Amino acid sequence: MKVVVAIDSLKGSLSSMEAGYAIADGVHRVDKDAEVIVRPLADGGEGTVEALVAGMNGRIQKVMVTGPLGNPVECEYGIIDKTKTAVVEMSGAAGITLVPAEQRNPLNTTTYGVGEVIRDAIQKGCRRFIVGIGGSATNDGGVGMLQALGYSFTDKEGNQIPFGAKALEILDTISDEKVLPELFECEFKIACDVNNPLCGENGASAVYGPQKGATPSMIMQMDKWLGEYAELSIEKFPNADAKQEGTGAAGGLGFAFLTYTNAVLESGIKIVLDETRLDEYVKDADWVVTGEGQMDFQTAMGKAPVGVAKLAKVYGKPVIAFAGSVTKEAVACNENGIDAFFPILRRISTLEEAMKRENAKENMVDTVEQAFRLIYTGRDQLGGMNQL
Repeated sequence: MKVVVAIDSLKGSLSSMEAGYAIADGVHRVDKDAEVIVRPLADGGEGTVEALVAGMNGRIQKVMVTGPLGNPVECEYGIIDKTKTAVVEMSGAAGITLVPAEQRNPLNTTTYGVGEVIRDAIQKGCRRFIVGIGGSATNDGGVGMLQALGYSFTDKEGNQIPFGAKALEILDTISDEKVLPELFECEFKIACDVNNPLCGENGASAVYGPQKGATPSMIMQMDKWLGEYAELSIEKFPNADAKQEGTGAAGGLGFAFLTYTNAVLESGIKIVLDETRLDEYVKDADWVVTGEGQMDFQTAMGKAPVGVAKLAKVYGKPVIAFAGSVTKEAVACNENGIDAFFPILRRISTLEEAMKRENAKENMVDTVEQAFRLIYTGRDQLGGMNQL
C-alpha cells in the first residue's frame, strides 16, 4: 500500500513534517512494509518557511533587519538551493506579533525589513521568491520594502520620506534610478488569499487598519494617502491597477509587488502544492492523508487540507484527515473532498496538555494506527469477498 501524507502544522505542537512522520509511524504499526511518503504542507502563512525548507532540502537563513517599529529584529527565511528560491514570510520582518499591543499604530510601522530580507536573498543568489504576506503590522503600501530595494520616494524638497503610512502624505516623486539591478531578474509568487483592493470601503485601510491600531480618522487619512500613492505609481508604471484583487493585502504590500516587481498573486495552498509537486506523488497513491490543528468551517472554505483533498480527487483517491480537534461545522469538509476525518485527542486533558509536543505526537500515532487497522481490515475482507 502506498500512502501519501501532506498535513498542515498543528500550531504550537507539531510542524507539518513532524505531524507527517507521526502519521507514518501509525501506518507502519499496521503494515511495516507500507510505502508512506511525507510531503510538506502550508498555506502561505505561518509555518510556510519551515515546511518548505524541511520538505524540499532547503536551509534556514537568519538576517538582522529593520523591524516594523524601526528597531532591529532577526528574521528567518528559507533558501532552496536547487531552484535558487527564497521562501519568505513577511511577518518575520514586519508582522503584527512583533509590535506590542500598546504600540500598534500603522502610521508608524514599516515594511522596510521585508525589502532587506529580499535583498539578502538576492545577494545569496536567489532569483525566485515565494512570499507569504499575511499577518502584517503595516499600512505603508509596501513603500518601505521598495525603499530597501533601491526605489526612491521623496518629498517636494527631494528628501527620502520616513517610515510608516504617515510618510505617504508628503510623497511627491518616485524614482527607480538606484534600484538593485538584480531585482529585475527576479520573479515573485505572492501567497495571497484575500481579494481586497488597495483603497475604498473594502481596501487595506478600512478592512485591516483597525486590527493594526488605526482609529476611524486614521483610516480615512491612510486611504486617501494610498490613493495618491497609487496615482503617482501609475504615472511611473501605467499598468498599475489599484483596483485589482489582492492589492490591498498586507497594507498595500500586494500593490507594491504587482506594480514594482515581476510578481503574481496566488492562493497560498496553490503555490505550496505546485512547488512541492504533490500531484506527482498523489497520482499513484492508494490513500492520501491530510489535516491540520483544528478542522472547522474555515477548513471547508479552502484551507490547506481541502486543497490537498481536491487535488487527490482529480486522481480519484480516497482522503482521510486527522486534526488536533474538530468542530461540528467541520462536517462540511466531507463535501469538499475529505472522505473522513478524526480528532486525535484520546482522553480528557487540558489544552496545555494536549498541545505538548510529545502528547500530540503520541495521540497522532495512536489514532492513525486505529484508523488504518480499519482500512486494512476492510481491504482484506473485501478482497476475500471478491475471491468468492
